[in-house]
Amino acid sequence: MSVRWRHYNRALHRDIGYFSVALIIIYGISGIAVNHVADWNPNYSKSCEIIETAPFEHDERDSVVAEAMRKLGLTEEPLNYFRADDETAQLFYRGTTYSIDLPTGAVLRESNPPRPVLYEMNQLHLNHVKGIWTYIADLFAVALIFLGVSGLFVLRGRLGLAGRGKWLLAAGTLLPLLYWVWYTAS
Repeated sequence: MSVRWRHYNRALHRDIGYFSVALIIIYGISGIAVNHVADWNPNYSKSCEIIETAPFEHDERDSVVAEAMRKLGLTEEPLNYFRADDETAQLFYRGTTYSIDLPTGAVLRESNPPRPVLYEMNQLHLNHVKGIWTYIADLFAVALIFLGVSGLFVLRGRLGLAGRGKWLLAAGTLLPLLYWVWYTAS
């Protein structure tokens, strides 16, 4: 009976592991990216460009917007307009801001495009897509729990749980426990 149980355990561990590889990689990469959110924006990159144009001739709102659209080749009206001071105007578009120095005509174009692939990974990992993905993510969590527990019983003997496996299991269990004790004490 024990041999049969181990056979089914190995087969399920292998098959669920193969099935889960893509999600493990997505969640792993996204997890690393999101863990360092204090150092960078894992979803968007920042792009700045200075565009030189002729000095602006007008200073009232509608004229500045029309002149900026013409000089910058913009076809859509901005979502918003802001006049920081007498010499600076800002045009706001979805994901892009144009800061215009009216006397010189210098324009600072700042945009925040999504990071290719990483943006989508983060959306899945952080469950921003909601809906059915919530249930897929829950099933994946159950699969990870199964992989962790079933992995304890894949090998037998000196390489398995009865041998060096017990020491690795103890070390892996102590790591988060010791950190939690240290974290709550500080």
